[in-house]
Amino acid sequence: MKIFILYLLFLLLILNSCTRRKEVNNDLLVIGLESNPTNLDPRYGLDLASSHVIELIFNGLLKKDPETNLVPDLAEKWEIPDDRTYIFYLRKDVRFHDGAELTADDVKYTFDTILDPSLGSPKLDSYKVIEKIEIIDRHTVKFRLKEVFAPFLSNMVMKILPRHIVEKMGDDFAKHPVGTGPFRFVGWKMDEWVHFEANKDYFEGGPRVSEIIYRIIPDETIRILELEKGNIDLIQNGISSDILPRIEHNPGLKIVKRPGTNYSYMGFNMEDPILRDKRVREAFAYAIDIEGIIRYILKGLATPSSGLLSPFNQFYESDVKRFDYSPERSKRLLYEAGYIDPDGDGPEVRFEVVYKTSQNEQRRLIAEVIQEQLKKVGIGVKIKSYEWGTLFSDIRRGNFQIYTLTWVGLTDPDIYYYIFNSKSIPPVGANRGRYINPEIDRLTEEGRIILNIEKRREIYSSIQKIIADDLPYVNLWYATNVAVMKKGIKGFILYPDEDFASLKEVYIDSKAPL
Repeated sequence: MKIFILYLLFLLLILNSCTRRKEVNNDLLVIGLESNPTNLDPRYGLDLASSHVIELIFNGLLKKDPETNLVPDLAEKWEIPDDRTYIFYLRKDVRFHDGAELTADDVKYTFDTILDPSLGSPKLDSYKVIEKIEIIDRHTVKFRLKEVFAPFLSNMVMKILPRHIVEKMGDDFAKHPVGTGPFRFVGWKMDEWVHFEANKDYFEGGPRVSEIIYRIIPDETIRILELEKGNIDLIQNGISSDILPRIEHNPGLKIVKRPGTNYSYMGFNMEDPILRDKRVREAFAYAIDIEGIIRYILKGLATPSSGLLSPFNQFYESDVKRFDYSPERSKRLLYEAGYIDPDGDGPEVRFEVVYKTSQNEQRRLIAEVIQEQLKKVGIGVKIKSYEWGTLFSDIRRGNFQIYTLTWVGLTDPDIYYYIFNSKSIPPVGANRGRYINPEIDRLTEEGRIILNIEKRREIYSSIQKIIADDLPYVNLWYATNVAVMKKGIKGFILYPDEDFASLKEVYIDSKAPL
């Protein structure tokens, strides 16, 4: 009898637990991330995982809508009295998560600290054109530029910090960030999770879920199992195409797709004695069967790229040099560069390079396919995969020969200055391969000070043609964005650049299958 009673109590406990879990699931959104954030301070965080955290906690003066147009955020409007002056009028109903009012002083402080070289912000170069920041009144701030700077408005998506908290916390602010965003930061356990709670006093209205948890799961198999078990609600671009057919047959899950602007590429160390020869870089480009990788590995969820900017961008140039798959041309170029194949089609190689990539399962598979394709032309490749933080650190320091990564959020063509101008070598920019070309320097600097759209198109057309010919990057593909989620998830919008801005409007329909 006692055993029977204990059994009944056990069943009641389980049923009660399941009921409570279902209730919690309707108010808690769990999202699977591939990698750990590296820095939660908007002045320093550059990687995608960090941006996914930052965009929930903070706001900028401006933001991008789902079509990448600039729209008001903390600034309800702005004026441009002349080519070098910008005035922003702040909303008067915005408060930081501690209850303090957002003011023009916080805006000025944010950009002043970025402009302080001693802080070492990697975003400094984007704002050093600022000559003076003037507080007009409590909710109005004026920026005066040293010169005309075409990308200035695009850079006003920079998140605004609370001066009173940052000055008090110093470096610890990155571990306990406070912003004005739709979600408050609760906690972060490295390599495991980041926890947020809804900011019910958010100036655009509180979120529709009370909590969000980012679960950091680098292993794709585990991410999928957790999704299928119901322990994760949503994953964006963290699922390889081979898994999608299995998900399509899962009655509790749905898949959303949209063409994206995320640009994948192979980067070269231009100071490497082998890779600084353009003929060798061209040999790499001809040896990689990009369309084959898209067809068989990515299952069609990408399109071949011809440069950083996608065809959706108004500055996109289609008439650039391309490298269609041709192993024979690759071999010929290597021969011309002085790298003789020692044994024809045998196992010996002309030379060997180290290829660095992340521990993401699909990226490792792509690396292995590229390794095999390069081997066919006599290039030996040693693959080294790292957790994201280590990989990104190596790339920024120039500690690589070749690597593959993806740029996200590419909208303004000024990105060419940030990536390829000789003044943009880290830590001040992203010229990680140490590419040097005086003509690119001149054009990217000219492109920053031209406001006329047609003239800018001419400049960036020339830039794209030169970069395509010089080949500091091998263009790979523009990814199709894919989100997999429970059928009960409503309101999620795929942004071209993987932005999570729509999470404020996401809710879980309790009537849909979970």
